[in-house]
Amino acid sequence: MQKLPALLQTALEKLYIRQLNEIQTASLKATESFDNVVILAPTGKGKTLGFLLPILKKLQPDNKEIQALILAPSRELALQIESVFKTMGTGFKVNCCYGGHSMRVEKDNLRTPPAVLVGTPGRIADLIEKNRFALTSIQTLVLDEFDKSLELGFEEDMGYIINALPNLKKRILTSATNMDEIPSFTGIKSFEELNFLSELQSSQLKLHTVRAEGDDKLHALFLLLCKLGDEASLVFCNHRDAVDRISDLLYDTGIQHAVFHGGLDQDARERALVKFRNGTVRTLITTDLAARGLDIPSVRNVIHYQLATTLESFTHRNGRTARMDAAGKAFLLLSGTDTLPNYVSESPEEIVLEENASVPESPKWMTLYFGGGRKDKISKGDIVGLLLQKAGLMKEEVGLIEVKDFFTYAAVIAEKAKNAVSLLKNEKVKKKKVKIDISR
Repeated sequence: MQKLPALLQTALEKLYIRQLNEIQTASLKATESFDNVVILAPTGKGKTLGFLLPILKKLQPDNKEIQALILAPSRELALQIESVFKTMGTGFKVNCCYGGHSMRVEKDNLRTPPAVLVGTPGRIADLIEKNRFALTSIQTLVLDEFDKSLELGFEEDMGYIINALPNLKKRILTSATNMDEIPSFTGIKSFEELNFLSELQSSQLKLHTVRAEGDDKLHALFLLLCKLGDEASLVFCNHRDAVDRISDLLYDTGIQHAVFHGGLDQDARERALVKFRNGTVRTLITTDLAARGLDIPSVRNVIHYQLATTLESFTHRNGRTARMDAAGKAFLLLSGTDTLPNYVSESPEEIVLEENASVPESPKWMTLYFGGGRKDKISKGDIVGLLLQKAGLMKEEVGLIEVKDFFTYAAVIAEKAKNAVSLLKNEKVKKKKVKIDISR
């Protein structure tokens, strides 16, 4: 690993990262010399560390106010950034603020200001309007996935926030697409651009077409998912009602899956992502909301059930697979009369599906819900200890554990999940009785 300050080296070790990638190295260098840095890079190329490391390098331990503000276009991305920073084990406090839940939580958190505040533009603007935190110590601003924030209509909120920050010295803007110009409200005039978008089309991504009989694309999707078996697959639709309709019909076929779109409440969205990450479900049906900024690694397949309307959307969907030099496949599901969109320049290989398909076996993992989280001082170690010592599970029978503010999810081997819940019925976590059940 290149020579880095001890705090940064320790943070990378906590993330099990041995070497910075090209984007992260360039970002650290650029932010040393320039006040405004624009990072253009595809999803999944390490932009988050590209701005967190420069922030960490500038944080002052003696400053007890907010020093850096990070704006992200979605709750999921904001929470992901917070999670990465916490995992780095820096000793600096970080908090995440977003809509869709009570502002009381954030009000309580901000009584002791974090060094780094992460949030969605709408919620941060509300908090500033209500004078919930001091603004004068914020010297670094990150506009993450800025192009997505503009697309979602956050321009006014972002402009209000930036105008409210009197002592900004450094701005970092990230985007997964080129922009003709940087809007003036950002305050970014001259800047250093780090452009890695030439890597957008991964050579590891293989495009395929699947032709449905007539207009029955749902049957073709069923056969394709059967063919893919237990491989992690994202199914993209253009509208949330299409996601729900396809989900309802797939349930009847026995294909286990989860759904994710903006019409779900935050808990339901988070639960869907947890189950997809930990292997409880291997298929996630979603809108383009899942095309960018979410922590859903190891996606093997992207399925375009409804074709993307633009090249940009198509590219971002495909960016969920073939990440970090891993191989992946993208399937364009076509009805009998569909033609390939103009943005597909190559000739994808057509996959012919067999009618005598078998529904994939049920996933090996099941998710348990614990009604306590970080705010109850519960850690991953507490949950692991409980599952091994009280639920009779072996280490290899416990999968991914995710501790949230007020609840925790743990993947356990499916065949032992019900028995584990039964054995834990009267157990306490951190001397507190919490609900423990199989996650719905």
